[in-house]
Amino acid sequence: MQPGQSLGPLDVRELLPGSGPEWDDAAMRNVVRVTLLGAACAAALVSSAPWAVARSSVPEVVELRLTGVVDPFTADYIQGGIAAAEAEGAAAVLLTIDTPGGLDSSMRQITKAILNSEIPVIGYVSPQGARAASAGTFILLSCNVAAMAPATNAGAAHPVGLSGAIVSEKATNDAAEYIVSIAEARGRDAEWAERAVRDSVSASAEELLRIDVIDLIAPNERALLDDVDGRVVEVAGGRTVALRTAGASIQARDMGLGARILHTLLSPDFAFIFFYLGIGLIIIELLHPGLSVPGIFGIVCLVGAFVTFGLLPVQLIGVALLLASALFFLLELKHPGLGLPTAGGVACLILGGLLLFNPSVPNARVSLWVILPMAGFLVLFFATVVNAALRARRLPPAAGTKGMIGLEGVVERDLGPEGVVLVSSEQWSARSAAGTLPRGTRVRVVGVDRLTLDVEPIREQAPAMPGPEGGNP
Repeated sequence: MQPGQSLGPLDVRELLPGSGPEWDDAAMRNVVRVTLLGAACAAALVSSAPWAVARSSVPEVVELRLTGVVDPFTADYIQGGIAAAEAEGAAAVLLTIDTPGGLDSSMRQITKAILNSEIPVIGYVSPQGARAASAGTFILLSCNVAAMAPATNAGAAHPVGLSGAIVSEKATNDAAEYIVSIAEARGRDAEWAERAVRDSVSASAEELLRIDVIDLIAPNERALLDDVDGRVVEVAGGRTVALRTAGASIQARDMGLGARILHTLLSPDFAFIFFYLGIGLIIIELLHPGLSVPGIFGIVCLVGAFVTFGLLPVQLIGVALLLASALFFLLELKHPGLGLPTAGGVACLILGGLLLFNPSVPNARVSLWVILPMAGFLVLFFATVVNAALRARRLPPAAGTKGMIGLEGVVERDLGPEGVVLVSSEQWSARSAAGTLPRGTRVRVVGVDRLTLDVEPIREQAPAMPGPEGGNP
């Protein structure tokens, strides 16, 4: 192009490298197709963007469950669940609570994890009829939001020692100050919290809401999450967070299988069963001395029972009555037959089960549906199995194979001179002392060489023939 020359109509083929006379309409159509395909992909990406944003904007709430005794397995599960929820960036943790209490050290491990959580923890006593007793009260008050379902209760948080009586004043003061510090940190009624520890007071959900111990009452989890949406709470480090829980996706996280099994076994009913099962197995071991399966399992059961006793408000009077019932059953062994010792053993067993745990702790007691069948089983056990074992022990010692000398039998397999004979309905290897004896020959045992019998044929004497009348034959 020369200077000053104006541009004519622009032909796209002039701008494309390698274009020239060979450029044709087919090539142009390919360019158009590629352009349209790219535009379609871009449109698809743009149209899907709002959906992707909407999906990521759905909040996620991790649900953990505190059910049963507060023990080390529960503490590790909740502590790990809160840490995992923080790492995943969950909106909150929903902790459902239904517990009679448990170990003080495990309770403190849980409350520390809640108080130092970087995301909000919502405590919820649920379902209806549930409770947050003893250690559960500490845990509920430590949550950023404390909620309860209708017809639930909390309280009775006095520390209980092994004897079931009031523990030392030092331990009580420590627990009272700890729960007061939790209540003050969460802006709850510290006076009631202290009374729950010192005076073992308990209250319903409605009463606790009225005195500002809890934040709200909700009929179910979904209603709870909708009600607390937008509430501003303080998390670890003094940061304030606004809850985004309306329409949240609830992700339930369960305890591991092994921990769940061990946690389930740590209950008042199983503690009672393990204690008495251990006693019964050890009695069997004593009747047949020598460390064997009954003795090993008996020791394991007793260890498991006493571990549970350390986690629950066990009373020494209950343990003493259970031991007394075992002694009564042992006395029955000296005089077999259902008598006074058996009656005393059953009575102590039932009373011991009823008094095994402190009745001031809600639902920390052995069920009658466990005590009564156990009593019936033990009556049958001592009246049948143990008495049969004792009768077997009183039998005179067996004479061994030497006692078989003189017994009679029949040849089962030809003796030539060795074979098999049937003596006392048992087959024995045998050796003939009189040469070959065919099958069916009656024999008598005349000696024993380890497990081989020496036999001889039984020769029946012919009956004597009478002589002539009046004289000798």
